[in-house]
Amino acid sequence: MKANLRRAVLRAVARVPSPLLSQTQFSPRDKGPRILIIRPDHIGDVLFTTPAIRALRSAIPDAHIAYMVGPWARDVIRDNVRLDEVIVCPFPGFTRGPKRHLLEPYVVLYNYARSLRAKSFDMALILRFDHWWGAMLAYWAGVPQRVGYAVPEMNPFLTKAVLYVTGRHEVEQNMHLVATATDEDIADAGLLEFKPRPEDVGSALAYLGGNGPNRKYLCLHPGAGAQVKLWRPEAFAQLADTIAQRHGLRVIISGSSGERSLARAIAGRMNSKPLMTVGQTSLGELAAIMGHCELVIGVDSGPMHLAVSQGVPTVHLYGPVDHNAFGPWGDSSKHLVLLSDRDCVPCNRLDYAPQELDDHPCVRSITVAQVLRAADSLLRPDGRTRQGMI
Repeated sequence: MKANLRRAVLRAVARVPSPLLSQTQFSPRDKGPRILIIRPDHIGDVLFTTPAIRALRSAIPDAHIAYMVGPWARDVIRDNVRLDEVIVCPFPGFTRGPKRHLLEPYVVLYNYARSLRAKSFDMALILRFDHWWGAMLAYWAGVPQRVGYAVPEMNPFLTKAVLYVTGRHEVEQNMHLVATATDEDIADAGLLEFKPRPEDVGSALAYLGGNGPNRKYLCLHPGAGAQVKLWRPEAFAQLADTIAQRHGLRVIISGSSGERSLARAIAGRMNSKPLMTVGQTSLGELAAIMGHCELVIGVDSGPMHLAVSQGVPTVHLYGPVDHNAFGPWGDSSKHLVLLSDRDCVPCNRLDYAPQELDDHPCVRSITVAQVLRAADSLLRPDGRTRQGMI
């Protein structure tokens, strides 16, 4: 009932001319088209769009390409050489905080639509499949060509709707949308793309060198944006001690400042003392540190995709989220996904209340033995036992 009402309201809004239509005069175009990419999500999902950015630039070399992201994902693409402009927007519903008032999403939409209209974009690509707010934004900003996914909430605001295939990886979804929008044959997606700045690499090397030159490292990234994605702290501790002893690696625990208590819970259970970078690194520094490790292990999170982008072997613990659509993108023999054997995996739900978590142990049910087998296969020089799933 609620979904049907929302769709009816959105269809009605799409029939009303934008109140901004008469406020800007477009100037004649003397260069390539101006293209706006909209993706409101966080680190991992924005990293998944980097092959599509590369493909878009290849398909239309003379385009002016702007990318609108949330402040939480700006650092992912701020140095991407294929972009001409980065626009930061506090997308309602993605701030991971409460709304200040009921009209806030529409006040933000109106203000940003005015700003975008002054930039005279020719095309907007809305890369999140259900982001009707972004599609409405492009409509209100008067962007003539608006390309997104064919879902009921999006359709009223689009000039071209692309089929969203459930279960297809997000990287492939993005590539298909760009191919449809540009009417070009798009090559294989290739790898995720994130290049740390030279100063970030220097900071990482100084940090690692200061903790013992010529050491080799295992990085644990135990945190995630939803409690149901987390693994057991005691399991991380046992895993870290065993790998450190078996392979002679020094353990690093990474994470955001809000994950300090989780990191301390793991470190307090370890026999050896790990290096703690929690809350102490920029995104670029974290990528550089991960890139100099022998292995990165963690739960389903954006920084784990950052590790993948640096070419380091990874082990990912998945549960509620479908790894076929949102798992690591790359060589499946180098980036391993682990699942428990519970029948409910994946449920694709993350909003369980704290009191419900005990009934949803999909990630916590993954055993230490599973993760050790995966780690051993990646750290073994011959690599003969590597598999895409263990």
